[in-house]
Amino acid sequence: MPRSSFSGGIASPKVDVMIDMGNPFLNLTLDGFLKIGTVGALRVAAEETYHCVQKGSISSHKFEHTLKKMCKEGAYWGTVAGVYVGMEYGAERVRGTRDWKNALIGGAITGAVISAASNDSRDKVVVNAITGGAIATAAEFLNYLT
Repeated sequence: MPRSSFSGGIASPKVDVMIDMGNPFLNLTLDGFLKIGTVGALRVAAEETYHCVQKGSISSHKFEHTLKKMCKEGAYWGTVAGVYVGMEYGAERVRGTRDWKNALIGGAITGAVISAASNDSRDKVVVNAITGGAIATAAEFLNYLT
């Protein structure tokens, strides 16, 4: 007799949407873009919903503004995540090992690239590289705790 079951938990959401680009680097980069871009867009949706509930009304203009903001934030968050995932994977391939140092390298490169693309000053690019490396390393260490 066929049986099916569902298992999962609040602590570990699992969403798998795989688009095969024919290259592991491209697959991981696109996956990071889509997943984290969705998180960024949903953050805007939740924030704007809160503001609409607080005001007690919504207009077509506000709705259109929210959709545009969701797309912009989703694309930004997705781009940052895609660059990070790609850089971390690249560091892993170059170094030939999988450890926290890849997160540090990927985060630092991502911070520098995103900052440079925003036409920031040289000092700001360096600071953002340091911040990106620190955040990525901290996230990696948190993954080891769980």
